Amino acid sequence: MKIVLIIIVCLVVVLALVSLALTVFSLSTHRQSLQAARAWQEDHYDLSWYDPLKKETFAVTAPDGYRLYAERLINNDAADRCVIISHGYTDNRFGALKYAGLYLDLGYDVIVYDLRGHGVNKKAFCTYSVREREDLTALIGLVRERFSQYRVVGLHGESLGAATTAACLQARPQVDFAVADCGFSDIRDILKNGLSQMHIPGVMLRLTGGWTRILTGCGYRQMRPVDALKENTVPILFFHGTADELIAPWHSERMAAATKGPHRLCLINGAPHAASVLTAPESYRKELTGFLQELRLL
Repeated sequence: MKIVLIIIVCLVVVLALVSLALTVFSLSTHRQSLQAARAWQEDHYDLSWYDPLKKETFAVTAPDGYRLYAERLINNDAADRCVIISHGYTDNRFGALKYAGLYLDLGYDVIVYDLRGHGVNKKAFCTYSVREREDLTALIGLVRERFSQYRVVGLHGESLGAATTAACLQARPQVDFAVADCGFSDIRDILKNGLSQMHIPGVMLRLTGGWTRILTGCGYRQMRPVDALKENTVPILFFHGTADELIAPWHSERMAAATKGPHRLCLINGAPHAASVLTAPESYRKELTGFLQELRLL
């Protein structure tokens, strides 16, 4: 009997340690350096416009005291519109630049920033839209207060940034539109798929969920941007690539169906994850421009 109990205890300990390791791995941002992110952008599209552009760096403090670093790309001194772009998981502010050019061409100033735990920010666990939405809400407030010349403030997010963009709308920030590109509606679906690909039983999600709450103070049930859209009235344009194997297009379809406000859903044929704007740049530009024209924000 003692041997059986020892074996059971050992198995429980091993299971606990394995689930803890998986949790730490999934919450870690595995962040790129600014240099690596910039190099990737330069290999995939023309970034020659960036260096000559007038810029301003600044920081914002989140409600929990965490500081995030941002950069304002100044189109011209008379611009009265701006968009805040949120990058994806592991990326940083340079990952947002593939969308910045679109807005600069439309007369917008652009604000890019490093999400929590990314870029040059202090190391921190990723909470998959929970703390991130609070950070973005704080950034919106700072932009409205510090740059009062902007009569229009919009949001644009990719992947984790899209989930963060959608989630922050629950706080009803003072924004005029949002664009969500390949965001997830519920992180549990993404994690389940990841476990399945590693041939790990889905029951492990219950254990990692417990560790996640212990390590971050946030539970998986909070990591559901779709829930933030139930009372939302901010117009949203959803983009998603039909060949996205990381976050399936139905996540955007689900969020489009959930929001109360005006919305469009644009599926980019053949585009993999976070590559719609690179796969079909002219279609992307046309959809974005049409959306903003319809809202009379150009």
